[in-house]
Amino acid sequence: MSDALPAGPGGPGDPLSPHPYDALLLLSFGGPEGPEDVVPFLENVTRGRGIPRERLEEVGQHYFLFGGVSPINAQNRRLLEALREDFAASGLGLPVYWGNRNWAPYLTDALREITKDGHRRVLVLATSAYASYSGCRQYRENLAEALAALQEEGLNPPRVDKLRHYFNHPGFLEPMIDGVLASLAELPGDVRERAHLAFTTHSIPTSAADTSGPAGAHGDGGAYVAEHLDVAELIVEAVRERTGVTYPWKLVYQSRSGPPQMPWLEPDICDHLEELHGQGAPGAVMVPIGFVSDHMEVLYDLDTEAMAKAEELGLPVRRSATVGADPRFAAGIREMVLERAATERDERPARCALGALGPSHDVCPVGCCPARTPKPAAAGAKERTTA
Repeated sequence: MSDALPAGPGGPGDPLSPHPYDALLLLSFGGPEGPEDVVPFLENVTRGRGIPRERLEEVGQHYFLFGGVSPINAQNRRLLEALREDFAASGLGLPVYWGNRNWAPYLTDALREITKDGHRRVLVLATSAYASYSGCRQYRENLAEALAALQEEGLNPPRVDKLRHYFNHPGFLEPMIDGVLASLAELPGDVRERAHLAFTTHSIPTSAADTSGPAGAHGDGGAYVAEHLDVAELIVEAVRERTGVTYPWKLVYQSRSGPPQMPWLEPDICDHLEELHGQGAPGAVMVPIGFVSDHMEVLYDLDTEAMAKAEELGLPVRRSATVGADPRFAAGIREMVLERAATERDERPARCALGALGPSHDVCPVGCCPARTPKPAAAGAKERTTA
């Protein structure tokens, strides 16, 4: 799915040249767009895990509460429009395509369209800002599978590279900071200055967290936890600068889906709200830093379940906005596209990043976010794999 923009005016020396890239692919998770899509979508997500249909129908109730529609595809359409508008206004001539891992428009179809349109170097923007197997490596495995499928069709697919993790880019951080300030302002006056900030992200198995990021970052929580903590600290400091208040905070988790015997990152957001209430906290703001947009896990796990828990406790709670299609996020993506293009041209562009961790790697090294069962993965350093 693409709306092509006119080619940019300059060649490799132009600061607005995307050379050597000739297309950008927005790669996302996908979601159902009607009740009849829910179970087939969940079958795609869980393929190969042997989960019975009855269990999928049970899980699907979260979607049926919202008419069987996940908001993620509509949100990606808005992000596509924001990217295209920003690129056009800035004179960056780069067509933008969109493909999903688990629902239409599918990744393989998008890459087939890109190939038939004649593009040879593609930069991929994944809607996941942090390092982890499910947030990075799995997307790269899906890219490898899709490219292999096109080769089996007799096509000559393009080379794909993946845009670096953007968790600490100002274009991602500034909209979240504003969201926290707006949510604090919504709390009652006697609560506002003593409220707690609960930074939320998707829980993952502790084993996956411990091996997230490059091998040198492996350890307790790995890069996944370290990156989220860095973002939380940046937001807390920015809020302090703008309000004069240093708010107490904690990184907590949501959306656990694994078997109970498998250790996952904790505490859960609902357990944390109970803890805050028990400690006498007057209120809280939930800050979903782990999510790019208000998709189903935000709408159900936070806006439905966690808010119900807060109401049960009598605890004033607000939920701050995700980045979504904020123009600053689109502008930040443009900056990183141009940065990566200049790097590929052997130039030395500025690499914008805030916080203690600095800009992430451009190419995932060997051993980065390994899978339990090794599979080929595109857009990373060369490594030996077994099918």
